[in-house]
Amino acid sequence: MDGGSVPPPPPPPQPPKESFARRSKYVLPILLTAVGGYLFLRATKKDIHPAREEIAADSGAASAASVTTEKPVSSAVVAEPVVIKAREPIPEMQQRELFKWILEEKRKVKPINAEEKKKIDGEKAILKHFIGSKTIPTL
Repeated sequence: MDGGSVPPPPPPPQPPKESFARRSKYVLPILLTAVGGYLFLRATKKDIHPAREEIAADSGAASAASVTTEKPVSSAVVAEPVVIKAREPIPEMQQRELFKWILEEKRKVKPINAEEKKKIDGEKAILKHFIGSKTIPTL
């Protein structure tokens, strides 16, 4: 026909490319473990206060000193008084609004059994009493 020139056969189709998860099936778990470990250690370091570290270091030094001198040491623990700051009282109108909101939420609750219904009804009665009263008791 054209002198015997045959066009070359088309190249074979390339195999489908593997997904990212399959290509990184060994790297991904190691990476996730490293990130999780970092987050875990970072969270535990926040819980440690510098004052506690100093106390621990002082107690460690004191115990080492008591071991070397071998004198009986009476451990008298002095508790520091805990100071609790009193919060400002919530205004009465704001308390009433809060009680109204709680009452609305109690009305939305679907009781499972009769006992729970009685409990919710009792709580709603107390809230209605507080909302309707002239003054709200303070704690």
